[in-house]
Amino acid sequence: MCRLFGMSAAPHRVHATFWLLDAEDSLAQQSHRMPDGTGLGSFTADGRPLVEKQPIAAYKDRAFALEAREHESRTFIAHIRYATTGDLVPADTHPFEQNGRLFAHNGVIEDLPALEAELGDRRELVHGDTDSERFFALITERVDEHGGDVTAGIRSAVEWVADNLRMLSLNFVLVTADEMWAFRYPAVHDLMFLSRRPGGASGSRHLEHAGASGTVRTRSGALATKSSVVVATEQMDEDPGWTSLEAGELLHVGPQQQLSRTMLLERPPRHALALSDLSGRAAAAQAPSAPPGRP
Repeated sequence: MCRLFGMSAAPHRVHATFWLLDAEDSLAQQSHRMPDGTGLGSFTADGRPLVEKQPIAAYKDRAFALEAREHESRTFIAHIRYATTGDLVPADTHPFEQNGRLFAHNGVIEDLPALEAELGDRRELVHGDTDSERFFALITERVDEHGGDVTAGIRSAVEWVADNLRMLSLNFVLVTADEMWAFRYPAVHDLMFLSRRPGGASGSRHLEHAGASGTVRTRSGALATKSSVVVATEQMDEDPGWTSLEAGELLHVGPQQQLSRTMLLERPPRHALALSDLSGRAAAAQAPSAPPGRP
């Protein structure tokens, strides 16, 4: 399945190094299918979003996927894509940018013509063919309708999708230059967070996170002395503080790392999909990947 990663060190800008596929054999060791794209988002000192992303089309872009990338930012977002809709092109590779926000999604949403009809003029925000970018456009529309209140906009968007469209999962991470939101719904895929104190569990260690599936790894020396909040699809180190979001729960990390958890949806989706309902490509992309023999 797609891998999500988000991190906030706000209000501090910190250097972090990312490997979106961290080993030469990572591509070969995925148990169900190969990754279809990688993307990393951060923000410049003046708050402009910076996105580096590339499809992995026929492995022509292996070098891009395996190259270490270092950036300084208050917030970061990373994504490993296993395509369900859209092509293997940059426009369909996460993260997406709209109105200064960055977004990455793991899941499946169907009935895209109905979603496009709901978007109306905001269809112009969509440049590719994915369900994810259309879902992001709906969030953007609803945030604007609620006067820029991101949490209210997210609530409105996810309620509409849960009530009106066939869907498997709405798990996502959304970041601005100094805030982060993460949402899990329903309980199909896990989404975890860690409120990490300076130095981690030992109090003296830099950040060194690696997904067990060998897809996302990040390191930051600055976080030996600064706190952070990390969101990921899986536990990425030995820290005992990792916690799963509940189904329907939204995590918000504010500009000073104020952390809030809000239950947005306690009811199940009206038109829930199961893995057995998906096509071969979509089902393979959403199935959990067995970890390789080493991290």
